[in-house]
Amino acid sequence: MDPACDVLIIGGGIAGLSLASELAERRGSGAGIVLVEAEPVLAQHTSGRSAEQLIPSYGPAPVRELTGATVARLLDPRPAPPRPLAWPSRMVLVGTEERLRAEAAPGMQPLSRAELVELCPELACSPADTVEAGRLDGTSVRTDAAALVAWHRDRAAAAGARLLTGAPVTAAEPDGAGWRVVAGAHRLRARQVVVAAGAWADEVAARFGAAPLGLQPLRRTAALVRLAKPLAPDHPMVVAADHGWYYRRAGDGALVSPSEAVPSEPCDAQPVLEDVEDLMARLNTVTSLGATAIERAWTGLRTESPDGVPVCGFDRAVPGVLWLAGQSGYGFQTSTAMARAAADLLLDGAVGPWCAPGTAAALAPGRFRADPGSA
Repeated sequence: MDPACDVLIIGGGIAGLSLASELAERRGSGAGIVLVEAEPVLAQHTSGRSAEQLIPSYGPAPVRELTGATVARLLDPRPAPPRPLAWPSRMVLVGTEERLRAEAAPGMQPLSRAELVELCPELACSPADTVEAGRLDGTSVRTDAAALVAWHRDRAAAAGARLLTGAPVTAAEPDGAGWRVVAGAHRLRARQVVVAAGAWADEVAARFGAAPLGLQPLRRTAALVRLAKPLAPDHPMVVAADHGWYYRRAGDGALVSPSEAVPSEPCDAQPVLEDVEDLMARLNTVTSLGATAIERAWTGLRTESPDGVPVCGFDRAVPGVLWLAGQSGYGFQTSTAMARAAADLLLDGAVGPWCAPGTAAALAPGRFRADPGSA
């Protein structure tokens, strides 16, 4: 039997690692914190396949608040990492005026078609009836996903947290003071358990007797493509308001995505080459990007809750189990603030006043329960 721990975090993606480092910082030590990851390496699935753009205007209101808090922290991290975690990088939403009104968030700068084309000349050839105008988000930032994962991992490990890979949770049972858990070759005792298992969260929580929340993994593909002419270094990310595609500069080429949301079982998702080829053809029709070849493609699973808002809170029907899941396509952009909220709950029993009460309530897993006593 491995030594007992105060908090067992299940899942070594950005959600679990963010929480491990937050707890280690708040407690002044990582002692008593154990993170288990089923795969042989951390951040192997969706967290290793991020588009690396944090967009404060993207998503429902609770997500936008969490994104703002995350961005503020990553622009001024303490302690400072070896290389920047985030830096300003604009995003522009494009489409018909009707779709822009429906999708744009407060504070975005309206752009006429002429202003949009001046900012993004490759859109000059786009059909005027489908790309009528734009909305500019000047608060958007880029992030270095690998650097962010490493920063959280290193902070947690340096403080004494144990990060165990190749350790899938196969059994769990209550022991009166918490849980006895089998994770790979490890036999653990934990006072509190955090389910941060991404696409596998419902499945893992079931081992503790928790009812599923109805989390749905959704496939999303991205690719690096070559361009006939590189985009300018300060070129904004361009996102279609109808969710049909997005692209941003990536070296001399571009990172592109069809923005699909195809339901999937939890798995190591792989790209569908035809989807990327179709996207290249479409982008070459609506823009003058001149995408010429696919250099690399990948697919991740964005796990979404039934209402599209992430989940952070205790399962009232199963004592000692906290959900940290359903971040959907907002994982990196909400992860730091979500970790802060989860740490508040684990250490203090309630989310602190830094987070609006309505947002904290919107994250609670009890919103999916018929039992009015759950939260």
